Amino acid sequence: MQVQPYLFFEGVCEEAIEFYKRTIGAKVTMMMRYQESPDKTMLCGSIDETKIMHSAFEVGDSTICASDGMCTGKRDFQGFSLTITAASDAEALRIFTGLAEGGQIRMPLGKTFYASSFGMCADKFGVGWMVIVPLPMNK
Repeated sequence: MQVQPYLFFEGVCEEAIEFYKRTIGAKVTMMMRYQESPDKTMLCGSIDETKIMHSAFEVGDSTICASDGMCTGKRDFQGFSLTITAASDAEALRIFTGLAEGGQIRMPLGKTFYASSFGMCADKFGVGWMVIVPLPMNK
């Protein structure tokens, strides 16, 4: 069983995916626009058919699905954050800086009792991110 996040960008999905490709190395594995749907009953209202009906992209070993949803322009990413475990403090800084650009830093990247680097931000689309380099666990 897998649980995967599915993000609705309400009209800016393609821009978001391009941003994630640049900042965290996302690789698109699937993308279907509304105009490519074999079932035109899937079109709700007057959605721009060039918008993304469904996409999937990989970040490391994880898959994130995304869509333009109903194209309302009202993104409301609350109550969750996506977490990236970086291999080093330098990588964490690069990722955190890229994701926070144009967004909001919620907790600056820094050392904590549980991580050599940990920080929280919301990217320019409002998606919450936590970037961490965990300290080794004592057994």
